[in-house]
Parts: sequence; structure tokens; C-alpha cells
Amino acid sequence: MISDPVPDRADRSQRTASVAPFSGATPPARRSLLRAALTGTAALGTGLAVGASPAAAAPSTAAPGKRPTTAEEALRELAAGNRRWRTFRERHPDETPAVRQSLTAGQHPFALMLGCIDSRVPPELVFDQGLGDLMTVRTAGQVLDEAVLGSLAYGVLELGIPLLMVLGHQSCGAVKATVQADESGEELPAHIQYLADQISPAIDRTKEGDARIDATIDANVRLIRSRLASEPDLAAKIDSGALAVVGARYELTTQRVHRIS
Repeated sequence: MISDPVPDRADRSQRTASVAPFSGATPPARRSLLRAALTGTAALGTGLAVGASPAAAAPSTAAPGKRPTTAEEALRELAAGNRRWRTFRERHPDETPAVRQSLTAGQHPFALMLGCIDSRVPPELVFDQGLGDLMTVRTAGQVLDEAVLGSLAYGVLELGIPLLMVLGHQSCGAVKATVQADESGEELPAHIQYLADQISPAIDRTKEGDARIDATIDANVRLIRSRLASEPDLAAKIDSGALAVVGARYELTTQRVHRIS
């Protein structure tokens, strides 16, 4: 289960603590502007009031609750949310007028998700989370590129998110296409070949047929997790105990998310 405690701190991708502010070569003024723009702390015009309709503008007592501040707390919250999802007891949290109003001042997501573009696996739904709870990046097969790496680094270094989850899923079309192209030797169309080139190192050649596709889905999650854990900026956060990078998989048949070690 994803709620399992974070293992041995010697595993750099499984450690937790508070995250220090972003530091780098960007001039302070530009860093401040970037932070304000991307976190949503820039001032909003009074004409854009949250909840324009009379019903939405009504006061609400449902203010944001206590947010996870460590990877272990974040994993427990995600496990609870996934349990609600798969048992059809969703709460659809953090959608109230009070929450929407609070988010105009900034965002403090507790988990960072790198997931697939598959329409059946939206992280906010499968973990039953709401506005401001998760920062998500989605690419076919969770493939990494510079834009993805920059987005993930922003979540960790600027927003101090303690948990980065690589979320694969059952019946991943990008992985299936990669395995089939590898077996047939055919070139995939246009930019889809780029995706296959990134996924192909994870192909599990010890299996055959559908079993190979299924095993490669897990292997791909492990490979991406390993790549992220070796990124210098992220590795420094892992070594300091500020960040945990974990792999997980969503089963379409059961709607359950489980950890991939």
C-alpha cells in the first residue's frame, strides 16, 4: 500500500524532512518575480472575486485543513484518499469558497505527481484531493524531458514539496506501443518515437507477450524514479532528508494504488 512507512533513510529516494528555499544562479529580483508568478502570490484585482455567483459568494466554514508536511504524512493522506476513491466514498475536498479564497494568496501542495496522460488516471481523482493539494505533471509513460524536470524541480526547490511520486498504471498505452515497436522493429510516427526511445531501456526481456508489457510498466516507473533520485538538485534534498521520491502504480481493474519498490 502507498501508506507503508518510508523505509530506511539510507535509501536516498525514501527520506523526509523540511525543504530549504531555492538557491541558484538566478538573480534575487528575478527569483522573487518567478516565485510570485508561479505560486500565485501576485496580487489579484478586486474585480476577480472568488465565487462570482451569489451562492458561491456565501460565507463558508469549511476552511483548509491541516496539510501534510512530511513524506510519510503525505503518503498516509494519499492512501486514505485512494481508499475513499476505490470504495466510492469520495469527499471532493478543498473545493469550498473558503478554500478557493485562501488559494488566491498562494499555494502549498503537499505532494508532487509525475503521472501519465491517460484520461483514466487523473491524480486528483484517484487520490480524492482538491484545489491546492497536488502539483501534477503528466506525460505519456511519465517520460522525462527538460520541461518536465524543470517543473518537478520547481515544486521541490521553490515550494518545498516533501514527496515526489512517479505514478504508472495498468494497461499503459505508451509502454504497450514501445514494447510492440521493439518487437516488430517498426518506427513509430513522429514524436511518438521519442517516447518509445525513452521507455525502451525499461523493457523487461525476461517476459513474453502481455506479461512483458505489464512488467515493463513497473520497470519504467523504477527507471524514472532512479533518474529523478540522481538529479543533483533533487539528490541534495533527498540526502538532507527533505524529499522522498517513490514509485507507485494504479490498477484500472481495482482502482487501487500500490507502491513499487
